[in-house]
Amino acid sequence: MKKLLAALTISLLAVTSITSVTANAKDYSTIRFGVDASYAPFESKGPDGKLIGFDIDLGNEICARLHAKCVWVENDFDGMIPALKAKKFDGVLSSMSMTPQRAEQIAFSSKLFNTPTRLIAKKGSGILPTADGLKGKTVGVEQGTIQETYAKTYWASKGVTVTPYQNQDGVYADLTAGRLDAALQDAVQADVGFLKTPRGAGYEFVGKDLVDEKILGNGAGIGLRKEDTDLKAQIDKAIASIIKDGTYKKLEKKYFDFDVYGG
Repeated sequence: MKKLLAALTISLLAVTSITSVTANAKDYSTIRFGVDASYAPFESKGPDGKLIGFDIDLGNEICARLHAKCVWVENDFDGMIPALKAKKFDGVLSSMSMTPQRAEQIAFSSKLFNTPTRLIAKKGSGILPTADGLKGKTVGVEQGTIQETYAKTYWASKGVTVTPYQNQDGVYADLTAGRLDAALQDAVQADVGFLKTPRGAGYEFVGKDLVDEKILGNGAGIGLRKEDTDLKAQIDKAIASIIKDGTYKKLEKKYFDFDVYGG
């Protein structure tokens, strides 16, 4: 009798354990990505109001390979990490650079791309991306970006006014209105999303790429909660397959005529 009771107890514990694991398992049949749709060609809105861009295509492809429904949740960039932690969405897929500071708070997927940071200003302005070259000038940046951190770290205390904006469109609006002397952002975004558009006529890159791995990071990835290790593993596997089978290159060619993945 005691042996029978012991066997029943073990069976009951096993069933309870399996039920507990099943109950605690996270369902990723739907994956919600946070995005700031003001950063063409990575993420923006088309004429019909639908989200478009390289990041959007990558996210949709990742979801397809994971047999999940992709849901995009718009959010201001400077609030992405708090919103991720608050579980407003499952990941940040919005050109987020992987920096040591951010890695203290969240995890990142495998790299999606690696693009430089550059300054733009009016043609012939003589402005350079240095504290001396910008002294007395006003530089626009998007709130919460690595560019804001860089400008405030190296320029703000040396006579340069650094003005943050809620989104990149606000930066460009004030730049073209003459309220800013320059803007600091991702070089590819500036080139495709501004300089090669009608509103960017009369502006140009000034100086060279800015390099600072500690602040500017070494590529962009999907921001994830540290505890969601299972989701990270699935997303990393999907990214690897997208690169391996050539899909990454096909998507890349829709937006760029050069390699954005980087070394």
